[in-house]
Amino acid sequence: MARLYSACGASALSVLTDEAYFGGTDADLVEARQASSLPVLRKDFVVDAYQIYEARAIGADAILLIVRALTNQELRDFLDLTRHLGMDALVETHSEDEVRRALDAGAIVVGVNNRDLDTLVTDVTLAPRLRPLVPPDCIFVAESGVSQPEQIATLYAAGADAVLIGESLLRAADPGALLRSLVAAGAPRGARV
Repeated sequence: MARLYSACGASALSVLTDEAYFGGTDADLVEARQASSLPVLRKDFVVDAYQIYEARAIGADAILLIVRALTNQELRDFLDLTRHLGMDALVETHSEDEVRRALDAGAIVVGVNNRDLDTLVTDVTLAPRLRPLVPPDCIFVAESGVSQPEQIATLYAAGADAVLIGESLLRAADPGALLRSLVAAGAPRGARV
């Protein structure tokens, strides 16, 4: 999949390493890193600094930090450690309050997850609604629920800099064709998928 995504225009890879909930492993990230030269995000539930060191050790370029899972101090400390290790952090939010917490902690890559982690209901209008809260000097990432080129076009019109797409590609009959169509929909602004 890493080779396919690279060949079809992805700008980065998001690799699940959480085994308990998603069936991913650290070995999946290592394998993706070996198969592609794209930057790799370790997508896991980071709740301890050890996991950030571990992410760097297995070759991750970035980690996911979920605001609702962390205290304000943890978020600041984890962002500082991530930068110290030469990595980036996608700081995931789902509400106005969480966006403010992310920015107060110093996040420069802010994601809005369109899927509510409590109810698992997806609302693809959430990211565009929260976009105005994130300053233009930050990278804004729309996450979850995106499967159509029209959605990409709408998100970029709303100011999204990037889109994190997972499930729709994995379920597609032809993931390469779907990815190419999604990348093309973001091409007018040079957007990243």
